[in-house]
Amino acid sequence: MTMIDPVKLDRLAEVAVRTGVNLQKGQDLVITAPLSAIELVRAITVHAYKAGAGIVMPFFTDEAITLARYEHAEDASFDRAPGWFYEGLAAAYKGGAARMAITGDDPMLLADQDPAKVARLSKATSIAAKPAMAPIVGFEVNWNIVAFPGAGWAARVFPDLPVEQAQGKLMDAIYTASRLDGDDPVANWAAHTTELQKRVKWLNDHDFAALKYTGPGTDLMLGLADGHIWKGGASPALNGVVCQPNIPTEEVFTCPHAYKVDGVVSATKPLAHQGNVIENIKVRFEAGRIVEATATKGEAVLQALLNTDDGACRIGEVALVPHSSPISQSGTLFYNTLFDENASCHIALGQCYADTIEGGSEYSAEELQQKGGNQSLIHVDWMMGSDAVDIDGITKTGEVIPVMRKGEWA
Repeated sequence: MTMIDPVKLDRLAEVAVRTGVNLQKGQDLVITAPLSAIELVRAITVHAYKAGAGIVMPFFTDEAITLARYEHAEDASFDRAPGWFYEGLAAAYKGGAARMAITGDDPMLLADQDPAKVARLSKATSIAAKPAMAPIVGFEVNWNIVAFPGAGWAARVFPDLPVEQAQGKLMDAIYTASRLDGDDPVANWAAHTTELQKRVKWLNDHDFAALKYTGPGTDLMLGLADGHIWKGGASPALNGVVCQPNIPTEEVFTCPHAYKVDGVVSATKPLAHQGNVIENIKVRFEAGRIVEATATKGEAVLQALLNTDDGACRIGEVALVPHSSPISQSGTLFYNTLFDENASCHIALGQCYADTIEGGSEYSAEELQQKGGNQSLIHVDWMMGSDAVDIDGITKTGEVIPVMRKGEWA
């Protein structure tokens, strides 16, 4: 019996439907979730139908079934993924369905598995999933991702507690980070979005050519894509529905120039990836490409990630987050990108978001690349901000304008 507060779980479900995906009357909803999150999926389904959903269709994964493949499947299985499934999801989105993803699996689930098999299956899945990911990356439909405190995940975050208590404590942390406190969390999110969009407007008005990062182990000049657009908080998808893709979110983000990044940068938090923790990442960029990469733990996993494809060693997103964000101030390492990226400024290896370039949703992959938008099978965020990092904006005329000082907005 878990110690997850059912009232908090229900409130998370309601905000996910009303503010997160902003489900429209008559719209279908596709949900992907770990089987352990069935309580949250049921609550989301209730709120979705109350909001007038057409059909709610959930698809589940299961940790034991995932492990069974690694323990018993033929070797050739790890170079395949169910393309037919992702084509079905793509058809749903093209037909107007909204998308909700629930995260909550044990981040270290695959830590004891063959890393080569993990990497092969990850690549096969990324290739097969491209049709389903394209409408998400292009922001064609309203979508949202929220978290459920699965037992394995909770045990990683709070290893000194009995698992039932750990799940309750992780639910409390998710609740706080997701700004669900108070009488009206929907109003909380509206006010938070207003604040984020003030930052977005300031950055877009300055139209910087580059950002300069300075801090311990970091001396980086990061060029921004031609026609880049800063975004943050709720915004309209191409179908016209205003949604909040990530709950929680503290970031404003845009598209870096894939060929104009130079210098060194050091991670300020560990990265949980494919069942492994990669610690103390340090990389060196030349003309946008990572030419040297080290880590004190998980370096082989990092190198495999960078070798996924030609775009994996370049970056597709840059995001600014103040060190005073609620997630940072909690002092909790979540081992989950949805949370940890909102504790710190970060960059993402791999695929850019087309909608962070003006008119980008109409561009082909080749046209996006000409603007500086990176193309890759992966999109992996890692944290490189702290209370010791300063960021300056460099204008097109070379003027230097403070953006952040000691991790806070200047």
